Amino acid sequence: MIRIGFVAISQAHQFLHWIPAALELARRDGVRVEILSSSRAGLAFVQRYDPEGLLNLVHLPTPHFWPDGLFSPPARWLTLWLHWRKFQQNDLIVTTESTTVFLKKNTPFNKPMVRMRHGAGDRSGGYRQKTSEFDGLIVNGEKDRERVIEYEIMPPERVAVCGYCKFEAISPPYDPFEDGKPIAFYNPHFDPAVSSWYGHHQEVIAELARIGSWNFIVAPHVKVAKGGSLGSSPSPNVLIDPGSVHSIDMSYVGASKIYIGDASSQVYEFIRNPRPCLFLNLDRRDWRGDEHFAHWNFGQVIEEVSELGPALDRAAELQPRYEPIQREWLAKSLDPSPVPASVRHADALLRFVRHGQFS
Repeated sequence: MIRIGFVAISQAHQFLHWIPAALELARRDGVRVEILSSSRAGLAFVQRYDPEGLLNLVHLPTPHFWPDGLFSPPARWLTLWLHWRKFQQNDLIVTTESTTVFLKKNTPFNKPMVRMRHGAGDRSGGYRQKTSEFDGLIVNGEKDRERVIEYEIMPPERVAVCGYCKFEAISPPYDPFEDGKPIAFYNPHFDPAVSSWYGHHQEVIAELARIGSWNFIVAPHVKVAKGGSLGSSPSPNVLIDPGSVHSIDMSYVGASKIYIGDASSQVYEFIRNPRPCLFLNLDRRDWRGDEHFAHWNFGQVIEEVSELGPALDRAAELQPRYEPIQREWLAKSLDPSPVPASVRHADALLRFVRHGQFS
């Protein structure tokens, strides 16, 4: 029996990147899959996608004074330190977050560990040297594979391109307005170095409220609110979501006609069906030619909040100019294949268990 443990100690936005692969592995003969989570809310979320009960859900308790929510789980390091023996019982540990290497450095844990890259964004923060401390890395497309090898983060034999599992867990479009107006999805990043949120969100939201012909879903990365509040807008055409399941399961993405953002990798989920994109360069970065802002070539880039309305008005007309670029970069970033990504992930992980590498 091969035992593979999936780490679920992060915020829940990472879970949909590995749930389809975990389910596929659990259907294989001779494989036991454990979901190791410090959060009962997180385990309940995983269970929604497992009506057959294929996965073994393991709760790793922490002291009661730590929070337990989808976007505010208990401290990761504490969970890893308290329960390293449970992780050690698996033949392979799979994780989408970097904190799990704590096990290698601070406990007697000595089993192989593979990281799955969640998201498909371009920002430099997605290519940190800390990833080299894992035994293997699964990426979504050739873009990521080329970069991690170029940056000497991981040698080629320890990197596998397996596509985008999350596309197998898409929820139906969700329109919270239901008044027939088109929806634009504003999705700022959590990293202050690249985000349009921290210095500009009040003026952006005020401008959105003035554009009465559109509805706007304002759903920053869930790390912005960290389980708290982002306030609200008095305007009925602006919904501010501080972190809900809709903000991570692509239901907002499916309901929206236009994407407004900065550095979030959700833009790649949005252009799965090519549509207009707008990017807010309100801090006037010199972005052209910078591979970490490659996605800004998918649509208009504006430098003034007052340009939002006119940019929305001309977005549909300009979309034919950008659609070929969107399709090209989608294929580079989320490798297309007739073989489902979950199957590719499962095959790659089993090869790694048996041979210590993907090739």
